[in-house]
Amino acid sequence: ADVKADICNLPFNDNEFDFILCNHVLEHIPDDTKAMQELYRVMTKGGMGIFQIPQDLKREKTFEDNTITDKKQRAEIFGQYDHVRVYGRDYFDKLRSIGFKVDEVDYTSKLSNEDVIKYCLAKGEIIPVVYKVDSASSAE
Repeated sequence: ADVKADICNLPFNDNEFDFILCNHVLEHIPDDTKAMQELYRVMTKGGMGIFQIPQDLKREKTFEDNTITDKKQRAEIFGQYDHVRVYGRDYFDKLRSIGFKVDEVDYTSKLSNEDVIKYCLAKGEIIPVVYKVDSASSAE
C-alpha cells in the first residue's frame, strides 16, 4: 500500500475520493462509528463506496462485547479472533445515520453460480453500496 493510516484519523483532505472500497475492515475497528465518519468525510459529494463486512442477516442487532478477550472464544463468537463485532441487519441503518444513502444489493441473485464462487460471495449476501449525497437532497 502507498499509504498506511488509521481509518479513524485519515490523512486526507475532506471530499478527496470519488470511490472508496472498504472490504472487510470495519469489523476489526473498535470505533467503527468514527471510521465511518472518516470515510464519509473523505468521500466527495456524489461519490460512492462499497463497505462490505461479514454480516449475520439473521441477527437484527450488531453484537459486540469487548470483555471477550480470549482468542479462541472471540473466534467462536465473532467468526475470527481479531473481529470485534458481528454485524446484524442494523448495519445499513448505521451507515445511513452517518449520512450515507445506502442501496442494499444482493448481487448473488443477479450473478451465475460460477461468478458467485469466482467473486467469493456468500449466497444471499447483501452488499451495501453507499453514496454521499448533497445534504439538501438527502431528505428522503
